[in-house]
Amino acid sequence: MSVQSHIAELERRHAALERELDEANQHPSTDGTTLRELKRQKLALKDEIVKLSADAKVLH
Repeated sequence: MSVQSHIAELERRHAALERELDEANQHPSTDGTTLRELKRQKLALKDEIVKLSADAKVLH
């Protein structure tokens, strides 16, 4: 898998987590632990996307 396709896949997963987080926020029964975990996963993906993007720029 190329770096660009890997970044694209991470961006798709990030967008999916964003939708899941939005849906969870709309349900009052969602607990804080679930929201924190979704936010943590989303941030971890974003960090990886930024790192891979920066690494890809260095290589070119």
